[in-house]
Amino acid sequence: MSVSLVILAAGMGTRMNSDMPKVLHHVAASPLLHHAMLAGQSLSPDRTVVVVGHGAEQVGKAAKAFDEGAVIVVQDEQKGTAHAVAQAAPLLADASGDVIILYGDTPFIRPETLAAMHVARKKHAIVVLGFHAADPGRYGRLIASGDTLEKIVEFKDASDAERAVTLCNSGVICADAKALFDLVSAVEPNNAASEYYLTDIVQIARSRGLSSGIVLCPEAETMGVNTRAQLADAEREFQKRARAEALENGVTLTAPDTVFFAIDTVVGRDAIIGPNVVFGPGVTIESGAEIRAFCHLEGCHISRGATVGPFARLRPGAELAEDVHVGNFVEIKNAILDEGVKVGHLTYIGDADIGEHTNIGAGTVTCNYDGVMKHRTTIGKRAFIGSDTMLVAPVKIGDGALTASGSVITEDVPAEAVAIARAEQIVKAGLATKLLERLRAIKAKKGK
Repeated sequence: MSVSLVILAAGMGTRMNSDMPKVLHHVAASPLLHHAMLAGQSLSPDRTVVVVGHGAEQVGKAAKAFDEGAVIVVQDEQKGTAHAVAQAAPLLADASGDVIILYGDTPFIRPETLAAMHVARKKHAIVVLGFHAADPGRYGRLIASGDTLEKIVEFKDASDAERAVTLCNSGVICADAKALFDLVSAVEPNNAASEYYLTDIVQIARSRGLSSGIVLCPEAETMGVNTRAQLADAEREFQKRARAEALENGVTLTAPDTVFFAIDTVVGRDAIIGPNVVFGPGVTIESGAEIRAFCHLEGCHISRGATVGPFARLRPGAELAEDVHVGNFVEIKNAILDEGVKVGHLTYIGDADIGEHTNIGAGTVTCNYDGVMKHRTTIGKRAFIGSDTMLVAPVKIGDGALTASGSVITEDVPAEAVAIARAEQIVKAGLATKLLERLRAIKAKKGK
């Protein structure tokens, strides 16, 4: 049975006290919206419709960045969840199978839970995701008879008896596509908030002889983000899960509570991650690599046997082959380092290709930017770049070549050649004493 997704992401998020739409606030280095989209993608949906409103252009752009095929529809006025779903109806008028409704501010719904809802939908026209809350608070309540859902009651409309129920509504719904939009069109704003509640479709369905069911999940899975405090809670929950998964998969975390993963971090078995390592988006660490303390990595690939850090930064486009060593206070950006390359310390490598087993001395800089354009540096195999070499790109260093320490290299260096590009040293005996005496005399005169 095919699936389409409708992701509701139109809310302002007033309690975030932010100029930015709520769903664009980050957990695990990615917008909340991306977490919801990632969970939905596990079902290989035919179509994904994202309903936007506040900050529509920004939210739509973020959705497209995650899934180019996502369709964006604007809810100009926020009149409730049923009204939001109704905006997607024209885009899914010919859809078959199921529609799953997700929320851009609810990042932890698991793919397994969505799959269970999809299966349960074979027995019911509508399946609602519920959970037992330790503190039900203002959640909507699920009123059920056995495994059949009779109705959903919003807290403000619930009786005292209904408020005593601990079975709560997550808001996530799986329904037959044609039935869903037919039911949504019948919803009326007959409630305390004068809004079109999506939850009303359960009672409408029952009045038409259609059944509704419930799938349960742990309460933590339904965590929504409405405040900065909840955003921090969500980050903690994500990191807790990611660390546990890494350990279970055979990754060594020497100080787990200090490591921060991104939504898409991939770390192979027997890799070692030291303390205070932070992953941005797009990082893959192969088995047996080691990331030492206080490193920041994003958009990079690190191969088996490589070591990085401590105190290193790898930026997007950094590709480290097997047994590469990147040491302390080294930054790599948009550069390919072939097998066995060593970049020990205090170095910037940007927009470069470095051949196998080349050694880069301390303080080396690839001068890649001329103020307008970026230029590339190419260094061959088994070259030796002396400390404090400035490589002014575009420039090529041949296989087995050597640059003298303190050189500013502006022209290509042939294979196996030595390049020396520094001013001749001049030594004037006794001049230091004379200069210091003169300076002290000037200082004393000014002091008077």
